[in-house]
Amino acid sequence: MTDQEIPYNQRSSILIRNASLNGRKTDIRIEDGIIRSVGETKERDAEITIDAAGDIVMPGLVNTHTHAAMSLLRGYADDMVLFEWLSEKIWPLEAHLTGDDVYWGTRLACLEMIRTGTIAFNDMYFFMDRAADAVEEAGIRACLSHGFIDLFTEEKREAEMKASVALHKNIRARNNPKLSFALGPHALYTVSPEGLRWCAEYSVEHDCGIHIHLSETEQEVNDCIATHGVRPAAYLDAHGILTSRTVAAHCCWLDTDECRLLGERQTAASHNPASNMKLAGGRAIPYSDLRNASAPVTLGTDGCASNNNLDLFEEMKMAALLQKFATRDPTILPAAESLEIGTKNGAEALRTGGGVIAPGYAADIILVDRDTICQTPFHNGSSNLVYSCNGTVVKTVICDGAILMHDRHIPEEEAILERAGKAASALVARRNVA
Repeated sequence: MTDQEIPYNQRSSILIRNASLNGRKTDIRIEDGIIRSVGETKERDAEITIDAAGDIVMPGLVNTHTHAAMSLLRGYADDMVLFEWLSEKIWPLEAHLTGDDVYWGTRLACLEMIRTGTIAFNDMYFFMDRAADAVEEAGIRACLSHGFIDLFTEEKREAEMKASVALHKNIRARNNPKLSFALGPHALYTVSPEGLRWCAEYSVEHDCGIHIHLSETEQEVNDCIATHGVRPAAYLDAHGILTSRTVAAHCCWLDTDECRLLGERQTAASHNPASNMKLAGGRAIPYSDLRNASAPVTLGTDGCASNNNLDLFEEMKMAALLQKFATRDPTILPAAESLEIGTKNGAEALRTGGGVIAPGYAADIILVDRDTICQTPFHNGSSNLVYSCNGTVVKTVICDGAILMHDRHIPEEEAILERAGKAASALVARRNVA
C-alpha cells in the first residue's frame, strides 16, 4: 500500500506481517482498535497490510507528565535557577498566552511525540479546550487537565472549579475514546485545602484521574513541614488526593514512608529525569523505595521549556543512568525495566487499555527500525532501545487502531512546524511589547 492510500488517523483493520517481537518473527492482526491476534497467520483480509520486514514491534510509549503547549517555549529560557526561571521568564510569557497559542503548541508537541513513538500523554495546562482540538486532529491519546491554581482565595477557587467542570463536559461531549479528563490541582503550595478536597471529591464522583506535582524540590518539603507539620505526601493524602487514579509528577524528595504510602494508595509516580536534572532539583527519585513499596513508577518529560524535548526514548536512558549514578549501583533500573515504565506502567496509570503486545489490548503499537546503526550489533534488543537509540528509530505509529505515522511520514508536518513557529514568535513579541 502506498502512502497516498493510507487513511491516516482513521481506525482500520490492519495486518502487520513479518515483525520482530521478543526476537521472533510474528504477525499482528488489529480490528476495532484492539489487538486480535499475535503470531504467524495466513489471513489476508485486512484493509491495510504493513510488511514490517523484520522491524521491531513494541507498545507505544506513554508520557505521564507534560505541559504540551510549552513546546512554544523550547529554548526560550535555559540555564537559570528555578525560581528566577519561573518568575522572570516563564510566568511573564505565559501571561500572554492565547487559546490559539495552546492549540499550535499542542499540535507541535503531538507531532514530536508521534514522531518519537509516544501514543499517549498526561497533560496539564491552560486553554485546554483548544488543546483537546489539537489532540483530536493529531489522533494521539491524551488525558487533559486544567491547571487548577487557586492561590488560597475563594474567588479564584470558584473560577478554577468552573473551568475544570467545563473542560470535563467539553471532553465528554466529544465522545472520543482517545480523550480523557483528570483534575489538575497544580501543587499543595498553589492550591488551598478546600480546592484539594473539591478535586478529590469530584474525582471520586466521576471516576476521573488526578494529575499533580509532588515533592519536586526540597523547599516544597521543608515549607510543608514548617506550615502543616507533615511531609507533602501525607498532607495530600489527608485531603484525598492520593488514589489509584492519581499521577504525581516528579516525587524526587519523597522519603521511605511516603513511598510506602504511594504504594498503599497505588498512586503512580511520574519520573521526569531530564527536567529534574536540568533545573538542578538536587535529588533523584527514590526508585528502589518506590519499587519495594509496589508503587507504580511511570515516565514523563515535563514541558519543553525544561527538558527540552518530548523524546521518551531519551528519557528512558536518562532515567536508568540517573538511578545508577545517584545510587552508585549499576544494576538498578535495567534496560528492560526502563522500557516497562515507559510503556506498560504508563498505560496502566492513564488507563489506556494498552501497553502490552497481546490479544485483547488496545492497538497502541510502534514499529522500530531494526536495520540501523544503533541496533548493530544486536546482542540485546532492550539494551539497544534504551541505551543506544533515540526516537529517530521509530518508523510507524498506530494508536487505537489508526495509523498516525507510516514509514516516518506524518501528514501536514511542514504546515504544523510553520504555524507553530509563527505562534511562538508572536507570543514572544507580545511579551516584549508589554
